[in-house]
Amino acid sequence: MFNAILVEKDDEASRARLASLDESQLPAGDVLVDVEYSTLNYKDGLAITGGSPVVRHFPMVPGIDFAGTVAASTHPDHPAGERVVLNGWGVGETHWGGLAQKARVNGDWLIPLPDGLTAKQTMAVGTAGYTAMLCILALERHGLTPASGDVLVTGANGGVGGFAIALLAKRGYRVVASTGRPQESAYLTSLGAAEIVERHTLSAPGRPLQKERWAAAIDSVGSHTLANVCASLRADGAVAACGLAQGMDFPASVAPFILRGVSLLGVNSVTRPIAERKAAWQRLAQDLDRERLDAMTREIALADAIAAACELLDGRVRGRLVVDVNR
Repeated sequence: MFNAILVEKDDEASRARLASLDESQLPAGDVLVDVEYSTLNYKDGLAITGGSPVVRHFPMVPGIDFAGTVAASTHPDHPAGERVVLNGWGVGETHWGGLAQKARVNGDWLIPLPDGLTAKQTMAVGTAGYTAMLCILALERHGLTPASGDVLVTGANGGVGGFAIALLAKRGYRVVASTGRPQESAYLTSLGAAEIVERHTLSAPGRPLQKERWAAAIDSVGSHTLANVCASLRADGAVAACGLAQGMDFPASVAPFILRGVSLLGVNSVTRPIAERKAAWQRLAQDLDRERLDAMTREIALADAIAAACELLDGRVRGRLVVDVNR
């Protein structure tokens, strides 16, 4: 038997509870993992609270990330005893996920634990930090360097935003952070932000073409915010878009794209090839400031995950929540 967060659904709504499950209930897969740590992302919060139809099959164990040790395997690349990490692949949505003491998954979804990072540190990073790094790599492939100019990060108090600030600052970029919580300015500055702008300056409908302000941006917000970011990028600038906290609409015009040569780079972290995943994690292990990572992280027990998911969606969580599934 093992403990897990289980999301069930009746005729009215879905509900999450802490449950004791039997290993025989785990879904099919060629690798069984003893999970050590998971984490809470925005998507996990939606799955646990039922705030959005993230979960596709019920019952479901949420948790789109986990790190642990292979307990049993028939996969040629992942022997028993190997330390592994998983991000995405529909885990926690269509396949039981990491908010549990055990997980059985397709071995093709796993990568070895990155050198230089512990299981807890990888979950402090989680999909949020991994996505932030994918965004940075996309912008750098587009030609971005620290000499290019300011880089805007929207949703700065969220997981992706916090990591984007810290990672960019470590590489020498001047980072501008957009937040709806100005009381957190000192925290954002401690992560490496050189300037803070308030969210309302970007979140309302704006003109299709605005003053050129930023060389590039990382946006996890979408909707009017993303439209205003595009309208405010410098000529030949780019924005890496990876989220929809404000909405999945995009009320923009083609003006920034055809008059300034702006590029919109979509970043999908869920189904990236293994080679891209390993490259992103290698850069994370190289670029992460461990002290800043600790400052961004709070550890909770598995039993606390349901209440913490509500706090996360209410905007009352700073940085990252790491879940010790064994307490």
